[in-house]
Amino acid sequence: MTDSIEPPVKVSIRNLYKIFGPDPKAALEKHRAGMGKPELLKTTRHVLGLSDINVDIHEGRITVIMGLSGSGKSTLIRHLNRLIEPTAGEIMVDGEDILAWNDARLRRLRRETMSMVFQKFALLPHRTVLENAGMALATRGIRRSEWEPEANRWLRRVDLGGNGHQYPHELSGGMQQRVGLARALTSNSDIMLMDEAFSALDPLIRTDMQDLLIELQAELKKTIVFITHDLDEALKLADHLVILKDGAIVQQGEPQHILLNPAASYIEDFVADINRARVLRVRSIMMPGEADGEISGEVEADDNLESVIALSGGTLEPRYRVTKDGKTVGIVEMPMIMRALVPRRSQTGHARAV
Repeated sequence: MTDSIEPPVKVSIRNLYKIFGPDPKAALEKHRAGMGKPELLKTTRHVLGLSDINVDIHEGRITVIMGLSGSGKSTLIRHLNRLIEPTAGEIMVDGEDILAWNDARLRRLRRETMSMVFQKFALLPHRTVLENAGMALATRGIRRSEWEPEANRWLRRVDLGGNGHQYPHELSGGMQQRVGLARALTSNSDIMLMDEAFSALDPLIRTDMQDLLIELQAELKKTIVFITHDLDEALKLADHLVILKDGAIVQQGEPQHILLNPAASYIEDFVADINRARVLRVRSIMMPGEADGEISGEVEADDNLESVIALSGGTLEPRYRVTKDGKTVGIVEMPMIMRALVPRRSQTGHARAV
């Protein structure tokens, strides 16, 4: 659950544009004058990668950037450590514009401030699991006697204790991705970039990895930028959700708010097949305030609507006191839940039936 007080901004992206082609500055001027992505490609042979991206990534939160293939999500994450150079805009990390940094500062950024977990694991096949996990510290010149205990600690935390002597090819895909996660954690970087990190995994293993990430994040409070094309995964992981289409932001905000208030028909298409009862939380639809009148029982603010429907036995009469940390924060009634299960109209289209 997102706290009411926002933590500090760790990374700030302002007016970010990326155009691929031989003369991106000239193409940018045409785009700013109103030329869209298809016309830009047709008339100038330039590809619009990102268009006027503005996102604040808060410290200790998981920011999920999602969209279909070609939406610009992987292009965006690679700007954060300057693996891709922007055509225009600002990228601020801890208040400093990294676009002004020299090569030495960028190397420190990539080695010490930002770690990355890749979709295809990116493990070195000729190195053991332990050596892969400790690679980030080893590349900083830290002696093996110092990084090995730290790497072993994180291997144990991702349930790979005792596997340090093995090589990547001896592990399953899920185990290899756990090594990648352990490597990122061993680096002790403030920011973790995760580009489709779980997309190559089987569904059950993917769910296990999502649960593991949530468990670790509850303890470590890392600043995580997570890329995915899967809405279920995005809704499960995100504190802040950014949805891209054709290189531009269609909507961003708290995932529950986006689900209840889609800003465009494109977002409605994304959420149309979501099990709203399983995803929506009581806190998102409750009436804040003290409980009065007849009360049927108590539910937690973070309970999903499916659990409340089950508690009610499928009847519409019950009303429940909503609590958080043992304190009353609101009331939820069954008609409120029923209304929440029906998508609202967006500003640009018609809602679909659930």
